[in-house]
Amino acid sequence: MASNADFVQYIVDQCSGAWESPRGGDGTSGMIVAKKMFGDYGIYCDGKIFGLICDDRLYIKPTEAGRALLRTLDLQPPYEGAKPYFYIADVDDREYLSALVRETCRALPEPKPKKKK
Repeated sequence: MASNADFVQYIVDQCSGAWESPRGGDGTSGMIVAKKMFGDYGIYCDGKIFGLICDDRLYIKPTEAGRALLRTLDLQPPYEGAKPYFYIADVDDREYLSALVRETCRALPEPKPKKKK
């Protein structure tokens, strides 16, 4: 089952307080965006993929920084065969979600530059 576009937009809006300042000059750096992939969505902040939205459920990549902020530790694979992610059931608390995303993104490595064709 794929995720509902309204739910995906809700999650993007809920996480929008996570980014601190744009790094690039393209007007999109630092923004929270969801990109369709494999029937569901990857969710990004400042070019870093920090989570997945699968079947109308939010999963955040596990980091120690994120673990320290979790209210409930619930590791689940977002889809069959995937490594466990933090499953986030409480998506209605915008401040909590934004803080969790911000600290997770700080702990994740910078994305690798794309090769030019």
